[in-house]
Amino acid sequence: MKKVYARRVSLAAGSAAALVCTLALSGQTAQAAPPSPPDAATARTYLTQIKEQPEGPQDGYSRDKFPHWIDQGKNCNTREVVLKRDGTDVKQDDSCTATSGKWVSAYDGATWTDPADLDIDHVVPLSEAWKSGAAQWTTARRQELANDLTHSQLIAVTDNLNQEKGDKDPAKWLPPKASYHCEYARMWVSVKHEYGMTADSAEKAALKKILDGC
Repeated sequence: MKKVYARRVSLAAGSAAALVCTLALSGQTAQAAPPSPPDAATARTYLTQIKEQPEGPQDGYSRDKFPHWIDQGKNCNTREVVLKRDGTDVKQDDSCTATSGKWVSAYDGATWTDPADLDIDHVVPLSEAWKSGAAQWTTARRQELANDLTHSQLIAVTDNLNQEKGDKDPAKWLPPKASYHCEYARMWVSVKHEYGMTADSAEKAALKKILDGC
């Protein structure tokens, strides 16, 4: 099924992000995956350092308060950089839009050749982030999270799975591919720890259970 994406492009691109884009597009750091999260032992330590707190209210939340996908240089926005990074043999047109390639969705193991079948998942969903502390952040900080190419926050996955996940945390949703649960938990904890977000008790319990089995 053909999907239509809204691409929000901002002119605010940091030099570090532009460097990531330049390297990714040149193939120097092609890895067909997000940046690796910390190992399980480190993630378990990080989890103990994440403040346990009930989720805040959804009041005032809007995706527009997390500007994305921003310009990353070379006429590419964040979505296109991630598609290039997470795929193999990715071809792009003059506007940097992916036109073909091969992507294996880590969440379910499905293989796709049409970029329209992929969503860029925010591992920690933006609504979840809002309820975990981002409501008090500056717009610039929220933009950083929404376009983070440095940490394991963005990944190209089967679009229907991303939509099924919505804003659920790991106590309510996990990738159907069970062998990816450890990686997913490490990614989630790494991002929440990096940004100083909170986690509720059920979320922390679910993450601890996964990490203890890694």
